[in-house]
Parts: sequence; structure tokens; C-alpha cells
Amino acid sequence: MVDFEYLQKGIAGLANAHPLGTMSGHLGAAVTAGYFIGEDHGDLSVTISRGIESELDRVLKGEEAIWFDVKKTGTKPSQLFATGPKQAAVPDRIQNIAAALAENVATLKQSGHNVIFASIAIRALRSHEQYATPWAIDGICKLISKFDDVSSGRGYFGKKVGWKTADQILSPQGPPIQPYRSIQEMIDLTMIELIEGSAVKKQGFGGYWHLINHAAGIVELDRLGYPMLAKSSLPAHRQHLQLIRAIPDLSEELGVVNASKHDPLVDEYWSEELTRGGASLTHRIKTIYGYHILRRHVEESEFRIQADSAFRNLMD
Repeated sequence: MVDFEYLQKGIAGLANAHPLGTMSGHLGAAVTAGYFIGEDHGDLSVTISRGIESELDRVLKGEEAIWFDVKKTGTKPSQLFATGPKQAAVPDRIQNIAAALAENVATLKQSGHNVIFASIAIRALRSHEQYATPWAIDGICKLISKFDDVSSGRGYFGKKVGWKTADQILSPQGPPIQPYRSIQEMIDLTMIELIEGSAVKKQGFGGYWHLINHAAGIVELDRLGYPMLAKSSLPAHRQHLQLIRAIPDLSEELGVVNASKHDPLVDEYWSEELTRGGASLTHRIKTIYGYHILRRHVEESEFRIQADSAFRNLMD
């Protein structure tokens, strides 16, 4: 198991993020998701559990300090994890987070981070209600509401073209994706895209990390008792998938995709030299969590094998 203390710190990281901008939520979400890996996989070895905790400790110490301007805000990443005042829990107010998300869920927002952060927060507070204090809920609601006025994100189209926002991409790549008929169809198409596309070097719109975690967030919203909110989220994920497909192969400019030699749920993975630059530290943890949420809904064994192999393209 991953130590329980990371759950409280992760919730605090989400609750404290709102003054610093939407993307500062990465840090608390990663720590919370790291705890949930242990909760979801009760048979983790000591090696894997300690490996995950080591990554979370790096986040807590502020090693990934790219999500806001430390000098401008006067806040260090490690300060995000200060716990709030002692208050009585108000679990009936957890629904306020879902209500905040409902205001911005219909269209893609910063590669799906609104759904990713809100679903992780709702799960944390629903399953451990002692942390559902007014301070925590209000802070997380403020974070999710900040997504109301942000863009869908942007993608990189090579040196000649540069970066494009979603509204600058006039024609989709390949045939248009039909509206999802169900959450299961979203899961299936996400896994197919992972299998077919993750070995191709792309950059932008959050890449396959976020496509997976966006889908996992929708699955969790449905499981946690918000089926209409989850259904309302499907068009944004469909848009997300179409934008990922629109980005060209950038292998010649950026280099090839390097796959991990091992799956992150085996001991050998944690003896590897892992990339930790850029956003790799927090996104690796969140994607281990998110991928396995989707994987539970894949019944065909050959499909699982192919997806597991492709997943390693995201884990170097």
C-alpha cells in the first residue's frame, strides 16, 4: 500500500491551488492519484509502493515547479501541501465540486484537466469523508471554476507551423469521430488510439497522458454517482481525441518515442532510470492511476495485452 498520509497532502494540494492558476492543480492531483494506485492495487509489493512514494516525495518537495511562477506568486510548490484548519466535515457539500465542473465540462478545457482534477478530488472526499471540510471543498470548487474561461489547449505542428490552438485547426485529421454512444465506446476508442498512436512522437493537447486521464475522470464521475455529468463530458473527450489525431508525426524533429522496458506495476520498473524532466514526474503517476481505471473495462485478453504494451510508450 501507499502510505495514507499522501491522501491528505494531495487533497490539500488541490484545495490550495486556486490562487496560483488552474495548472497548479497538477501537484495535488498527482499526489492524490499516487495514493489511489495503492488503494486500487492492494497487492503491490514493497518495492512498487516505495517507488511510488519516492516519486510523490519529489512532488511534495517541489521538484516539478513548472506550473506557476514561483517568483511572481511568492509560493513554493511545497507550500501547496499545507493542510487547512480543523473543521467538521460536510460531505453533503461535495456535490458543489460536481456543480462547479458542470459549468465548464461541455467543451474541452486545457486538455481535460477540469475533469481530471475534479474527479480525483470527488473520489478522495467521497471515500474519505473526514477530509470533506468546508475549507477543502471551497478551495477545490474555486480551482474547478477557474476552468470556465480557459482554452482547450494547443498542439505543436512542427517548426514551420509552430503551435496552434484548437480553434485554429480548421479540418480534423482523418475521418471525423462520431458522437460517443456510451462511456464504454469512449474507453474502447481511447484504448485503440493508445495502441495505434502512442509510438508516434506528438506534442500538445496533453498527449496520450491526458487523453487517458480525461477518459478515466469521466469513468470515475459515472462510478461515483454523477452519470449525467459524465455523459455531458463525452463531447469534450471526443474533441480531445480528434485534436490528438490532428497533430502530425514529429519524430524527425523531436526524436522517437522510447518505451519503458517494464510495466510500472512490476518491481523491475522501479530500478530503471526514469525521465523526470518537464511534466513527466506528475503525469507518470496520474497516468498509471488513470490507465488502470480504463483497463478494468477491457474484457478481451488480446486487447488488454496490446494496450499494456502500448502503455509502456508513456512510462519511460
